[in-house]
Amino acid sequence: MKPLAVSMGDPAGIGPELAMQVAADRRDAPPFFLIGDADALARAARRIGAPRPNLRVIRSAGEADGNDGALAVLDTPLAVEETPGAPDPINADAVIACIENGVAAVRQGAASALVTLPIAKAVLHTAGFAFPGHTEFIAHLTEDEAVKGARGPVMMLAGPSLKVALATIHTPLARVPAELTRERIEQVGRVLGEALRRDFGIASPRMALCGLNPHAGERGHIGVEEIKIIDPAAAALRAEGWNVTDARSADALFGEEARKGYDAAIALYHDQGLIPIKTLHFWDAVNVTLGLPMVRTSPDHGAAFDIAGKGVARDDSFRAALKLAWEMAERRARA
Repeated sequence: MKPLAVSMGDPAGIGPELAMQVAADRRDAPPFFLIGDADALARAARRIGAPRPNLRVIRSAGEADGNDGALAVLDTPLAVEETPGAPDPINADAVIACIENGVAAVRQGAASALVTLPIAKAVLHTAGFAFPGHTEFIAHLTEDEAVKGARGPVMMLAGPSLKVALATIHTPLARVPAELTRERIEQVGRVLGEALRRDFGIASPRMALCGLNPHAGERGHIGVEEIKIIDPAAAALRAEGWNVTDARSADALFGEEARKGYDAAIALYHDQGLIPIKTLHFWDAVNVTLGLPMVRTSPDHGAAFDIAGKGVARDDSFRAALKLAWEMAERRARA
């Protein structure tokens, strides 16, 4: 298989130093190459006291699959030198170009999958970036290849004991009820089910569906979305052959015993899913984009500007994202 492509993320965050940590100790990491500013990566290594990186600058992703022991870098220069902890919108174009180049590398067959290091969405938005985050942007870049019946994007967070997909992603809480259509929930269920089969090797996936209201609406006494939208969507999915529950009370769905009854949960809004996954797997959860014609994973954390450049960032989630991307790409290659 071809190596993984890794985009640098915001150069003022911890992404470059995570890349250099793993570059210095690749004991359990699958083959990968970096997309970013080669000089910024070298500076990150110096700041955190990592060994001098053996970087090989390449001009195209097709040159990444080398055997000289060096870590290939598809050089994407910054506009100005980064300052750890102080993101600069002037570098937004380079950050965006890294993502675009990573998607292109996978689409061209030069990379098996894309792993994205953290960006700062607010910084990119000041530079005119029109997407809520990585997930929506990568879906936009691949929409012409989207597989009929399995179009994303669906954001899933995956840890050793819990997988949670989101029915809405970066949606303000006040707008969530209006966006929770029956069609949306059905589509998330289909995309999740297909991904569990294809990318995670679960032949008969079991999915649990969260309710929106406390106690899943208490039969309409604390809200009617479960009766009017959520349970009908679950019934439609079951009619298609999917094993999915009606709306369950989210406060009881993520305990140890409850998790034994399903392979993945569908949360209806961002924090409903991210609070339990980060409670259980703060260090090693992975952000996975489902429903795309390519594999994309990311560490389940942000750019962490408060600790950037201090050499204290942990690389657990990045290593897990590399490992999961490789496993998913292998399953797709065998299919």
